Order: sequence, then C-alpha cells, then structure tokens
Amino acid sequence: MDDLAAAPAPSACSCCGDALADERRVDVRFGLPDLAFELPEEARRSPGPSALLALDGGGFFVRCLLPVRLTGETELVLGAWVETDEETFRHAAAVWEDQVAYPELVVRGRLANAVMPWGEEVLGAEFTGRIVDAEELPYLVEGHGEVAARLLGETWDRDHVLARFPHPLPVAVRTDLGDGWSVERTAGFAARFEDGVDHFGARDRTVALVTFQDDEPGRSAEDFLPLLVGETPPVPEGQEHTERPAGGGIRYAFWFTPEDTGRARHELTAYVVEPDGAAAGLYCSYEEAGQHPWARHVWRSLRREYEDGPASV
Repeated sequence: MDDLAAAPAPSACSCCGDALADERRVDVRFGLPDLAFELPEEARRSPGPSALLALDGGGFFVRCLLPVRLTGETELVLGAWVETDEETFRHAAAVWEDQVAYPELVVRGRLANAVMPWGEEVLGAEFTGRIVDAEELPYLVEGHGEVAARLLGETWDRDHVLARFPHPLPVAVRTDLGDGWSVERTAGFAARFEDGVDHFGARDRTVALVTFQDDEPGRSAEDFLPLLVGETPPVPEGQEHTERPAGGGIRYAFWFTPEDTGRARHELTAYVVEPDGAAAGLYCSYEEAGQHPWARHVWRSLRREYEDGPASV
C-alpha cells in the first residue's frame, strides 16, 4: 500500500503543539490489487494512466475511490482497485483523458483489495463506480449485495478502522494494544508490532509500548511498580511525576535529558499500573525539549478499558 495523502493542517494541538489536519476526510491509497503480489512484476501492463492495470493471467483493474463513513463525522476515502471485464477496461482507457467522455464513464466490478478491518469479507464485493468530479477517479456509489451495501451505507467506528492502517495517518487515532489497553497514536506516526512490542514513530519521535500482568496475586500496584521500573540511573529532581487515580492503581513517569545521559535525544519512561495487577509501560524518545508535553500527552492517553468504562484517566 502506498503512503497516505495528508490533508492541510490549519491549526495546532493545545497540548503538544502538533499541527492538526482536517479530520473530516482521510485518504488511503492501495498501490496494487492484492492479486498483483502473487504474480511476477512482468505480468503488469498499463495502457498509460496509472489508475488502469492489466495483469497477464489475472484480469483487468481500475482504481476507484471507495468512500466509507466513520464516526466523528469523518470520511475514509480508499483509493482501491476494482476488477472489471475487458470491455469496460478498454473503454476506460479510451476515454480517460477525454474531458467530454470521461465524466460519463461507468465502472462496475469487484473490489480487488482485502481492506482492513473487513479483510476477506469485502474482497470480491461488487460495486458500481461513477464520475462525481471530473478531476478525480470514479467513486464507488452503489454496492451490489449485502456486504457492499453495508460497507457504503453504514457508519463505522473511526478508531477501529483507522488503527488498522500502519502507515502515517494525518489524524491521531486511538489504537488497541490488547487486554483492554489502548493509547493515542500521534498524527503522522507509522505503526508496527515486533517481538511483543507496539512501536509508533516519525522522523523526530518514537514510542514503544508493552503490557504486563502481575503473576503474584494480591500484590499492590505500589509494590508492583518498582519491579517494572527496575534499576535506573538517579532521576534528577523535578523530572518525575506520580499520580494515584481515584479508582486505585498508580501512574508514574520519569524523564531524562541529553545532559543527564550523554545520549542525543530526550527520553520519557512511564507506567500505568491497575489495582488488579494489569500494567502497561511506554518509552518515548524525542529530539527537542519542547516535545516533552507531547510525550506526557501520549502517557496520559494510555488507559485500560473495563466493561463499565476506563478505570483510570
């Protein structure tokens, strides 16, 4: 999948100063139909426009725009591929650059990308695409069959959907870490999961997160926390912070500057420990001292959800 196209950023976050994008539309582009990755690169043929692709032994494809309504008055617009018949494909190639004929183009076919979080359920779903704006790709405006109709017609949970895209997103997204834990992934950060650790990162900042569970029943959060922190260099005065939420547990953070460690970047390490022994830790690394509020914001966004809501905020 190609990188995301970010929207303009008209304002800044009050907590960390990050530029905020227009959260009403998020664009994601798939570079190729899924089938293309199963065939040799030599099988790919294009009549010219990059939105048209033929695969030797694989069929004919047109890139279209699939609009998906999300909660929070957000729209996800997927630049996804649709498999068409050869006649439709050749007609599209003939009119693609024709300012008169292109607006009349109609594309009917089957979705050729297993878009997450729906995956295989939507792969092959049938749609009709029409030209809504002569400067854009065809929009899939009609779904044929229950799956396609639901994808276009329903409103889906914003964070549940967007968190499935590991590429940098133009908006912040609350991301599930498992076992009820979640955290806010900063706008512009890519995501990956490796060796049991969630990683988010941009050029100048990174975050690593891991969850724990105390294996000693009845141990208090205050007693479990030192085991998680382990041996660390002495924390300079004024560079640590402890909170005890009303619902129990403990939240603790400490940070070092390059002068403290001799390393080139600033570092914040923080933990959230719940009364039942569930815990999560995060490590933030960042280039500028002015990004410290951002690191604390990420820590404060780390929480665990229970059936009756978050236990700590």
